[in-house]
Amino acid sequence: MKRLRWVLSVLIVSLIGFTLAWYFFDQEKSPPPAPREFRAVWVATVANIDWPSKPGLPVEQQRAEALAILESAQALKLNAIILQVRPAADALYASELEPWSEYLTGAQGRAPTPFYDPLEFWVSEAHRRGLELHAWFNPYRARHNTAKSPLAATHIAQTNPEAVKAYGDLLWMDPAEPFAVRRTLEVISDVVRRYDIDGVHIDDYFYPYPIAAPATVSAGSPVIKSATASELDFPDEPAWQRYRATGGKTQRAEWRRQQVNQLVEKIYRTIHTIKPRVRFGVSPFGIGRPQLRPRGIAGFSQYDKLYADVELWLEKGWLDYLAPQLYWPKEKKAQDFAVLLNYWTERNPTQRHIWPGLFTSSINDTPKSWAPEEITRQIELTRAQRGATGHIHFSMIALLQGRRGIDARLIAGPYAQDALVPATPWLDAIQPPAATLKHAPTTQTATIIAGKGKPVVAYAVWRLYGEHWKFSVQRASDTRLSLGADLKLGKLKCVVVTAVDAVGNESPRVRLDLATDSGS
Repeated sequence: MKRLRWVLSVLIVSLIGFTLAWYFFDQEKSPPPAPREFRAVWVATVANIDWPSKPGLPVEQQRAEALAILESAQALKLNAIILQVRPAADALYASELEPWSEYLTGAQGRAPTPFYDPLEFWVSEAHRRGLELHAWFNPYRARHNTAKSPLAATHIAQTNPEAVKAYGDLLWMDPAEPFAVRRTLEVISDVVRRYDIDGVHIDDYFYPYPIAAPATVSAGSPVIKSATASELDFPDEPAWQRYRATGGKTQRAEWRRQQVNQLVEKIYRTIHTIKPRVRFGVSPFGIGRPQLRPRGIAGFSQYDKLYADVELWLEKGWLDYLAPQLYWPKEKKAQDFAVLLNYWTERNPTQRHIWPGLFTSSINDTPKSWAPEEITRQIELTRAQRGATGHIHFSMIALLQGRRGIDARLIAGPYAQDALVPATPWLDAIQPPAATLKHAPTTQTATIIAGKGKPVVAYAVWRLYGEHWKFSVQRASDTRLSLGADLKLGKLKCVVVTAVDAVGNESPRVRLDLATDSGS
């Protein structure tokens, strides 16, 4: 019996030793998985928040400002830009459906001179730098309260006034008016067809945020007080009465939610019918339905006030990523970041991407400024949360200005290493073909030759220095693989490369052993 125990002990120790030896050997032979994280930023054009810095700038200055944003994003190791292209039933691109935005040229309907297409420019320059470009649409707003120029003759409020309602100092497309819905779908479809965008994005503006009711209402005013006496109700009475006349029995709040639900589902299905690889994302207000909230969470109800049933959209899988706007610091216990993030990841039966919005613009030069550590802490919390695989900064101006050193902190900390955008396997799970690596022994560069078949957008690259792998991402158009002086010094032992397609699938790995100088 003792001898049997001794033999078993020797076998176990040997097995452990063999396993550890294999592990360390394999780590040297094969790099770890590619880091995956959606690192994006919103670039808001409404009220010239981020770009262009003011309306009516010369075209060359518009382009220069766009390039400065893109260069900054690339330097920060972000991998996506979410550019607002439809702030208020207008367009920051060449459209036959809606007028040029006044935030671009200073007057609604006026094209840039000399002519260029800003969205085409942004897509091309973003992709040149290895950045995704998601086109951000406001689905219902028809005029922002900062607008100054007259409405163009082609604006929806002029061509189809029955589809637009005045609400306070805003104009708003009525979600229950068929033409308003049709126009939004046409606009999004047009952009998906004509531009090489990577995603379509809508924000938190469904029915408008409630505004205070005046103390008195003049005779004949179309304004209706809501059940909450201090708020104005949205003036959708014509559509509501049509619904009731057809025998509709649903309560008004639920009927409004149905209008928004139908649009969200139609956007999702329309996009993927046109281009299956284009992802659809929504960035709603960050707090869920009152009946479902975790203990201790309180605040505004988008379910009851904006008529946004976000939990249903996740349940049905009507989006590819959800970016709940979690715009609160750690001291806001009733809107605790970690608790809310966990809530959304747990309400995700279809396993869509969860990429919370971070209020980076709260870092500023006022006494109420957030500390930069608040943002880096929220990134750490997101990385620790199972089911959350990225984040989005609001907005670019804070990063571009490097407020309170937030840019340096990100580069030195959470963004020290490149990351691939997480894959979206429900859209496409087919691997692209592997590349081939070619290297002449006397040179310090290798060439990446793309495989035939499925197109790729990037290459994931690992370099082995001693026993440590260093990871980077380079765009597919960059087929030059730098080996550098470290090759000459004998420090660089091998390189491993995978090709990455538009939805994040990686090819089989290809390896270049520099000791033997052969690609495989």
